Amino acid sequence: MYNLLEKIFGLQTSILDYETYAVKCIEKLKVSQDKFLKEFDINSYEKWFYNQDTRLLTLKSEGKEVNFKYFNVGSFSNKSNTWKWSWDNDSVIESNKKQTLEIKKIGLKSNYLKLINGSFESNEVEAWEFAAIALKIGKGLGVYRAVADNQLQIYFVVIEHVNNEVAQKIKDKYVDCDIHESNRIAFVCQHLNKETKVGFEEAFVTIENMELGEDDDFQAWCNECEKIRVKEDGWSDYAIEFADIKLICEKCYFEMKEINS
Repeated sequence: MYNLLEKIFGLQTSILDYETYAVKCIEKLKVSQDKFLKEFDINSYEKWFYNQDTRLLTLKSEGKEVNFKYFNVGSFSNKSNTWKWSWDNDSVIESNKKQTLEIKKIGLKSNYLKLINGSFESNEVEAWEFAAIALKIGKGLGVYRAVADNQLQIYFVVIEHVNNEVAQKIKDKYVDCDIHESNRIAFVCQHLNKETKVGFEEAFVTIENMELGEDDDFQAWCNECEKIRVKEDGWSDYAIEFADIKLICEKCYFEMKEINS
């Protein structure tokens, strides 16, 4: 009936229908959450860590660890009693909040104001309500709530479990940079820098934020290294010693590339 009215009069679904929608999402959350908590023994872990670049949520306790892929739903502040969707939070990178933009689309379509406004006065009960909606839309395994400094509650939808060995390989692809914090690793010769032009040769053509194959890394070297590499017919022991490859982050890599382009 509502669809017919929308087509004829351009009316939107009544805002009152949000309550019914939210209740259904909460019911689904209760079932999924119970299974999630039991299957992974979630409450037995004492510490939590999340990394926006790797998109991994790691739970740790004495002698054990579990890892998940996740997306950031939003946060509730005990101090200001406000909810903030991750899509409205500049500190959350795009890849960690794109699913919540789908929530916003549903809010716009159905005129659910709580799904449209980025930040507003709220409470802990509603925070779980929003997490339940995100779980339904994101088709996740469950919800994990992390509490920071006893003031900020961050809600994550857990998408999938990641084997610890696989998770470590993902983490090993990232480095903590003094300038840019955590970023994907890159390798350059000792001569490349951000002050002088020395040429920029790459293992393959790259662009920033591009997807890499499992065995690929950003690799570059200067003109002098390239001359020696060609003369040595490849990366001989001498060429490798001359290059003296160093580890940097992806952002530093592309800053060096821009200077030398």
